[in-house]
Amino acid sequence: MNSQRQKKVSSLLQKEMSNIFHKAIRFSGSSNTLVSVTKVKISPDLSVAKVYISIYPSKNKDDYIKGLRDNAKQVKHTLSQKLKDELRIIPNLTFYLDDSLDYIEKIESSLKEGKNPIKE
Repeated sequence: MNSQRQKKVSSLLQKEMSNIFHKAIRFSGSSNTLVSVTKVKISPDLSVAKVYISIYPSKNKDDYIKGLRDNAKQVKHTLSQKLKDELRIIPNLTFYLDDSLDYIEKIESSLKEGKNPIKE
């Protein structure tokens, strides 16, 4: 069960990381990529945050997640610059791929083909 503080910090981190990623994609020139921060789960002591990322189109998703994991310290530093007046300590970030969109797409394509996706 998350405390009110955990919920506030996770929504703040989700909003700011979304802004950071959108700016980074815009400046990198790959305008056909959509990166969303779908969920942020934070530990009770606010020291570790699990960040779930959804990437569309999903063909290079592993490369994006690897790049985020490699640059987690830089993302944390950017967050600390933006949130220095709101948070004393920025949690350590671990990035995970949220593949729920791929799952939904698979179910929709199965339904269009007339297959029952539950039996598969």
